[in-house]
Amino acid sequence: MKYVKNIIMILLVTALMSSLLVACSTQSGDQNKIMESNAGNTSQKNTLHSSDQDNNKETTFTTRNYTDYLGHQVEISTAPQRVIFVGETFGDLLALDVKAVGGGFIKDFVFEDQVKDLEVIDFPINLEKTLELNPDLIITGNTDEKEYEQLIKIAPTIMFDTFAPLEDRLTLLGDLLGKQQQAKDWLTQYQAKNDAMWKKLYEDVIEPGETASVFTYYPGDRLFVMARTGLSQVLYGPNGFKPVDMIQEVLDANKGFEQISMEVLSKYAGDRIFILNATAEEAQQSTAELTKSRIWLDLPAVKKGHVYYIDITKASSDATSREWLLEELPRMLNNK
Repeated sequence: MKYVKNIIMILLVTALMSSLLVACSTQSGDQNKIMESNAGNTSQKNTLHSSDQDNNKETTFTTRNYTDYLGHQVEISTAPQRVIFVGETFGDLLALDVKAVGGGFIKDFVFEDQVKDLEVIDFPINLEKTLELNPDLIITGNTDEKEYEQLIKIAPTIMFDTFAPLEDRLTLLGDLLGKQQQAKDWLTQYQAKNDAMWKKLYEDVIEPGETASVFTYYPGDRLFVMARTGLSQVLYGPNGFKPVDMIQEVLDANKGFEQISMEVLSKYAGDRIFILNATAEEAQQSTAELTKSRIWLDLPAVKKGHVYYIDITKASSDATSREWLLEELPRMLNNK
């Protein structure tokens, strides 16, 4: 009897051990499956599934090293999907059909209606909003190194020369955003339209060799002559107006603009004068006072009625505004 009890006990222990081994084996298998699943998810972070259901292809993003014009070296995606652009040439992106997730310098620009859904992050950049947008590339026209150090912690950041010529800017953006051919095509079409505009203007309105100047006021009674930025980029093109000698010096110094005193205004004034209407009330008052002064009234361009006014936000040098100016500039000049 005792012998039978021992046999039963051995059988029960054996069965219990078998159950434990099966359970452990099952748990181990489940853990392996979870680990394999997590490994698969990790590898997919850099993989984008194509929306083409027929092909079911996958595109793996790669990165490359890039050095911006101020020497910052950064590793960027070869196919950025969530771009933030803050600078006065935001309209360059629209010419390339790039839909940014965030940006600045759009209020009252000619393209404002085209970017109603854009998240505006102001200037200087709102860091909290920038972080929330989860960008994979930030392009900024600001050269503040302190701000750059904050942005680079959020995403790869490039300082962008918004004062560079249109062709240089658009070619670079095409390279950064994978829009090389589109940039080339747009520039070819624009150049043809631009050449045709100037040819018509010289036939009907202006004389060869005429000079032009662009002025604007900023708050604090500060008068500026514009050089490498805004409307000046349009006026001083190869087929356009000539800058006076004093403005040429500013251009040669690679400056976007130069602050001057009203007393030397005549040295910067060309045959045609363009005034950029300021947005700040204080600057508007300074402009009104200038146009009543004897210095202003004695300028040859003023006496001939060759003075033109345009809102400063409409006179941007970005691609979209430049295309708009191809129609606006002849209208302005033909009205005089």
